[in-house]
Amino acid sequence: MSDHTTDLDKVEENSNGRRIKQWSKRKGENSWTMFKVIAEFVDGFETMNRIDPCISIFGSARTKPEDKYYKLAVKVASRFSEEGYGVITGGGPGIMEAGNKGAALSGGVSVGLNIDLPFEQSHNPYIDPEHNLNHRYFFVRKVMFVKYAQAFVVMPGGFGTLDELFEVLTLIQTKKITAVPVVLMGTEFWSGLKDWIKDVMLEQFNNISANDLNLIPITDDPDEVVKIINDFYNDDKSNTLEPNYEL
Repeated sequence: MSDHTTDLDKVEENSNGRRIKQWSKRKGENSWTMFKVIAEFVDGFETMNRIDPCISIFGSARTKPEDKYYKLAVKVASRFSEEGYGVITGGGPGIMEAGNKGAALSGGVSVGLNIDLPFEQSHNPYIDPEHNLNHRYFFVRKVMFVKYAQAFVVMPGGFGTLDELFEVLTLIQTKKITAVPVVLMGTEFWSGLKDWIKDVMLEQFNNISANDLNLIPITDDPDEVVKIINDFYNDDKSNTLEPNYEL
């Protein structure tokens, strides 16, 4: 009989005689991970605190420069710069590059929040060198995206884009951050999702409120996006622009 112990053998019995699975191994350095996390937060806060109000643009890293949504992202980012806002993206290629490009070509602030990935992510050339951040942890990166954005524009994308969109909507819905504009750009891409949210999540299962549908207007027009954002802040009686939440 072999003395070899497999992962499936790593069990013990509790006081009730129930077999409990055990970790195959524990990494001692996990206890020190918090220092890496703290360092990443400090680096991000020190950089982002010196930047004036921005708008975050989400979208696919796979979108090519010849794609209509790449061109649309360049246009809307350029309009934001004309209105005095900086632009925050994930710092990579595709829609992210387009957002930074539009800001840079219009003389605006262009911020890139890069993430270490085993594929597809490398920072684009349109990020301000002093505003080019590199992240190890997605959750730290998300804080930077959300805390310093006065609005969010979501272009067509994949799982990562949907994750970012629903994270923001959840934070607004639960009042964990200030209610700010969230605009979906790309009618043909987003209309089906919004219909499903209305028909299934709301009307069939009653898992959201009817007012939640107002959180996600859809348009293809950069000027309409700017109008939605400007109208929101013009109607804000406090007339203040400040980070979304205190930590």
